[in-house]
Amino acid sequence: MRLTDIPFGITDWAEVVPTLHAGETGEALWRTRTFGSLRVRLVEYSADYAADHWCDKGHIVLCVAGELRTELRDGRTYVLRPGMSYQVADGVDAHRSSSREGATLFIVD
Repeated sequence: MRLTDIPFGITDWAEVVPTLHAGETGEALWRTRTFGSLRVRLVEYSADYAADHWCDKGHIVLCVAGELRTELRDGRTYVLRPGMSYQVADGVDAHRSSSREGATLFIVD
């Protein structure tokens, strides 16, 4: 990743207008900022959230609160708890996430 043409700035995530994204079950509330081709999000997953699709996009994901279960298409599963992160490149290891109790993630992609 090469970051260019982004001046110093501060984001107060409470002031970023959220968008609602339905899952197969539950919902995700995204607060999104875009800097050129870089997308940065604070995402809150509701309790009983389950993604409605497999994702092939690359991400860097940090769990801020709660617990997130991520399943890879090949059957492997991983659990993120606060302070844990994962990273995956575009087109590598399709994945989908779920959360029983809800989770808050900081995502860069």
